[in-house]
This record gives sequence, structure tokens and C-alpha cells, in this order.
Amino acid sequence: MITVAIAEDHQALVDGINLLLEYEENISIIGMANDGEALLEIVRKKQPQIVLTDIKMPKIDGIAATKLIKKEFPNIKVIAFTMFDQEELVSQMIAAGASGYLLKNSPLQEVINAIEAVAFGNTFFDKAIDLSFTSEGVTTTTKRTILSKSEREILRLIGQGKTTSEIATSRFTAVSTVEKHRKNMIRKLGLSGKGELLRYALEKKYNF
Repeated sequence: MITVAIAEDHQALVDGINLLLEYEENISIIGMANDGEALLEIVRKKQPQIVLTDIKMPKIDGIAATKLIKKEFPNIKVIAFTMFDQEELVSQMIAAGASGYLLKNSPLQEVINAIEAVAFGNTFFDKAIDLSFTSEGVTTTTKRTILSKSEREILRLIGQGKTTSEIATSRFTAVSTVEKHRKNMIRKLGLSGKGELLRYALEKKYNF
């Protein structure tokens, strides 16, 4: 289970993210804050694996909070979640120790993708951000393709030649849930259709 703390001064957005993640099997929100000071209290008390933080916040901003978090808890991963895409802020967050940078106008599904990618030790930067000014620009594209545990399990079953219905039955879940995972995998892996998932699974030896 990936544990997450969220810092965002707009409560409606916090509620939206909380609702999004509520039904995720492998993500749990263990703290929510509306300012940087409250975020640090949560981090020190609960030590989440991932911190999702805004940059412009009351009391302590996201950049300063990230520096403090990384100094005290080097293993905690930080993802910036902001409306600002300026090169200066991206650079400052990376320098502070952030592993990801996500814009608020991105689809909420990207929040899940970012959390999972960073939890697995990768970086995740919004595709709308130009990273050519950093070394991150070289590796971001390939590192965005991280699959969740559920997606890897479904991909393994696809590699074994199972149909969507068979996969749903074996995982005790709805067909619509499997279809959702299929669509997410196709998008994450940059594939063009369902048949491509089988080819990818076989090529990457997911058919064990």
C-alpha cells in the first residue's frame, strides 16, 4: 500500500483527489493539509511514502516544505501539484528534491500515475512541462510508463491468452474494471490497441 499525504490550500481540490483515490487498491491517503506548516506536522507524525504538495501555500510554501521533508526524511518522495509551469519553479522544486511535477489542469488519473511511478523509484513530470533545461528531460518519457501492481497482473494474464471476461472472473472483479485497466495500460505504454497489449506482454515476457 502506497501511503500519501496531500498539501493543498483549496479544500475542494483536496476533496476531489481524496475521492479519486478512495477506491484505489494500492493507494491510501493518511493525511491532508491546507498549508505547509500543517503538512510538516503530518509528515513528522505519520511519515507517508509520498507527499503531493502545492507550491504556493500559506505559512510555508511547497519548495521550503520539500527541502525540510527531504532533509529530515530522505526516503519520502515529493510530487509538486501546482498550476504554475514556469521553468524557475520547476527547477527550484527539482533542486529541493522533488521526484515529480504535475499541473493541476491534468486529468486526475495522472495523479494516480504520478504517485505510482514515484513510489516505484521513478520520476514523473507533466508532459506539458518542457524539461529540456534539466537532465530529467532525457529520461522522463521512458519513466512515465510505470504500471501499477494490478496492471502488471492483468498484463500477465493477457500474455497467457486470457480474455477480458476470464481475467475479470479470475480476479473477482467487474469486466468494466479490467477494461479500464486495459485502457490505462495502452495509454501509459503508448500502444495503439488491445492487440498491442498482447504483443507487448509476450515481448516483455509477461506470460509467465
